[in-house]
Amino acid sequence: MTTRMPVLFVSHGAPTFAIEPGLAGPRLTALGRELPRPAAVLVVSPHWMTRGGAMVGNAEHPETIHDFGGFPPRLYQLQYPAPGAPALAQRTLQHLRDAGLAASNPLSTRGLDHGAWVPLMYLLPEAQVPVFQVSLPYPLDAAGALRLGQALAPLRDEGVLIVGSGSLTHNLYEFRVGHADQADYVREFAGWVGAALVRGDRTALLDYRQQAPDAQRAHPTEEHFLPLLVALGASHEQEDLRIIDGGIAHGVLAMDAYAFGLPAQAA
Repeated sequence: MTTRMPVLFVSHGAPTFAIEPGLAGPRLTALGRELPRPAAVLVVSPHWMTRGGAMVGNAEHPETIHDFGGFPPRLYQLQYPAPGAPALAQRTLQHLRDAGLAASNPLSTRGLDHGAWVPLMYLLPEAQVPVFQVSLPYPLDAAGALRLGQALAPLRDEGVLIVGSGSLTHNLYEFRVGHADQADYVREFAGWVGAALVRGDRTALLDYRQQAPDAQRAHPTEEHFLPLLVALGASHEQEDLRIIDGGIAHGVLAMDAYAFGLPAQAA
């Protein structure tokens, strides 16, 4: 019998997270060792957004996409050579359509963007588990992200690890300017989100832009927060939740992760 897999939200922060593990990297590695071995990993990342509905990557051997510029040269040498999961991708496509969502396969073979492979380098460093991605439809609001996660939820019973990969806070202007100290609003926003998740308050989370402190500053645009709502939608209400404190990178990037379906404290 297949074990129902947990659902994860991970913060991938800046591309340099791949070479600057900080607090979050080792904690993701420890989490990966604790997880049951997945049949495959499905990643929803803000770095693949598609008009007209979701797309489901079906490459047999997805390439490692270095979809960023101006970073240290060694980042561009990193590879995450995980196999793809074409059969599971097709079943995922059907799950989305059965839920009434527009979905298709990409017109050309597409690899794994850094929102997928950077956190997976810590979570599953051997790159042996098949990985595929589902795009975020554009435009998409909070309620739509939750519905997308709900449509993906049945895959958990097939042994698929669903990973929403974003950033708990993501203000690119402040990241580029640089902060020597951790910004107070980052801690306050992260604390509000964690408390709402612990309460199971989906209503508040869907209305986070109005209710969360400094939400507009934490996320001038929404795409890096929406994968959290996808993960929430794929979880079940009253399911155990573990918060993994990932610290704050570059003063403004909260790197927390959440595991739905795991006890609050590691055994």
